[in-house]
Amino acid sequence: MDARRVGGRIAAARRRALAAAGALPLPMQRITNGLAMVSLVLSSCDLLRLCSDRDRPLGFRTLGGRAFATVVCQLASVVYLLSLFGLPFSQPDPPASADGDEEGESRRSPPAAAPAAVAPAPMPDGMQTGDEEIVAAVVSGALPSHHLESRLRDCRRAARLRREALRRITGRGLEGLPFEGMDYQAILGQCCEMPVGYVQLPVGVAGPLLLDGCEYHVPMATTEGCLVASVNRGCRAIAASGGAMSVLFRDAMSRAPAIKLPSAKQAAELKVFVEAPANFEALAAVFNKSSRFGRLQGIQGALAGRNLYMRFTCSTGDAMGMNMVSKGVENVLGYLQNNFPDMDAISISGNYCSDKKPSAINWIEGRGKSVVCEATIKGGIVQSVLKTTVEKLVELNIIKNLAGSAVAGALGGFNAHASNVVTALFIATGQDPAQNVESSQCITMLEAVNGGKDLHVSVTMPSIEVGTIGGGTCLASQAACLNLLGVKGSNHASPGGNARLLATIVAGSVLAGELSLLSALAAGQLVKSHMKYNRSSKDVTKPDS
Repeated sequence: MDARRVGGRIAAARRRALAAAGALPLPMQRITNGLAMVSLVLSSCDLLRLCSDRDRPLGFRTLGGRAFATVVCQLASVVYLLSLFGLPFSQPDPPASADGDEEGESRRSPPAAAPAAVAPAPMPDGMQTGDEEIVAAVVSGALPSHHLESRLRDCRRAARLRREALRRITGRGLEGLPFEGMDYQAILGQCCEMPVGYVQLPVGVAGPLLLDGCEYHVPMATTEGCLVASVNRGCRAIAASGGAMSVLFRDAMSRAPAIKLPSAKQAAELKVFVEAPANFEALAAVFNKSSRFGRLQGIQGALAGRNLYMRFTCSTGDAMGMNMVSKGVENVLGYLQNNFPDMDAISISGNYCSDKKPSAINWIEGRGKSVVCEATIKGGIVQSVLKTTVEKLVELNIIKNLAGSAVAGALGGFNAHASNVVTALFIATGQDPAQNVESSQCITMLEAVNGGKDLHVSVTMPSIEVGTIGGGTCLASQAACLNLLGVKGSNHASPGGNARLLATIVAGSVLAGELSLLSALAAGQLVKSHMKYNRSSKDVTKPDS
């Protein structure tokens, strides 16, 4: 839609607002406006003439009839013209909603055939000068909803007006969706577009998790009952047995562009070129220009006919690093274009990365942080805290997590419920929840040790993708959870240290969750505990009495 049509629709909305306020008909407005302008010009000229007459003293007592009339005309013209700007905003405040809704809207839905034609409900509390005109423009389509932030320069106001426009367009309210309490400026251009509120998720804390000699209280955002309690029981068993140990053995984010060449031979030549050790230093210099922390570690190519997929891996400091590695890859592609002018960059991501999809390459080569975490649980703790035996746990893990997952053809799913813990931690700490797909790849191993009396348990997770800066980590709630773990923001003393520590905490929490759930299954307690603690009959949509 061009600028003239947008201006025309906004002008039409303004005329409707004027009519609703009891303004004069349009022809009469034009006549009165013209008279006011003529009066203002003539009176201004006459006043200038009086002021320029040095022989005539000025003062209220010396004003004659003509001069007095000139002053009155001047003031009347100014007052009238100023009133034109205030007229649309002189409407009386709308009455409060009878049903007491937060936004004062009617609960009745409009007819399905013409929802946009329903008369608008009273404006919500807090509407500012000009809001009605803007909402009307959004509803009519004259003003795109995604332009509100740039036009108003007020992210909170933009979200509020978008919410009101959505209510009028759909005829359905958003009373249960919270609005207050969110920093809408913080999410602009970083977390979410066209916001209208936020979703509440309860956050529980499990722990302390005794990991590598330190205690961590683990925040988990979830709506699944028993999850936090289960991880908490696993933490208790680990702590009572001396704690868990972790090793981060790889730290490399990846991005793999898809390149097309005129022939398979040329694609193979490019593969050999980028993988040659003699060329790595030059390619790394080009790649590393994009960031202070992004450092190229390697390039691995895969061919499919005349298509080449180049998997770049690099360290990313305390950021999760997707944008960082993507910028570096773009730099290298520009450099390679000089030596291979026939190459055609089809996509910056060719799915050989592989992001947010289960893949064997992530399971084998890793992506993000690769961590192994282990603990030895004393036999007495297995019986007193976990309510089962070492022998039962070992047998269950083999039949369920190893053989059962193999029968299912699992790809990195040789565990009981790693994704449960990873997702809850990701949401609480501002990670990308969709990356739980590869981050939850995990193999859980259990074996009897010390003559069969104690239990050795470990989890190996090759693709934990986390960061402590960027993305959702900037939001107040998520930053508070990161702060609780002691990993908020950048680690200036050791760049990347906070993100690596967070990855080990994720693995340690998964270890606790695996230990507890397997114990519940071995003891036959899973269904009983969920029926007791996860079957609330309360209608949460109704307020508490």
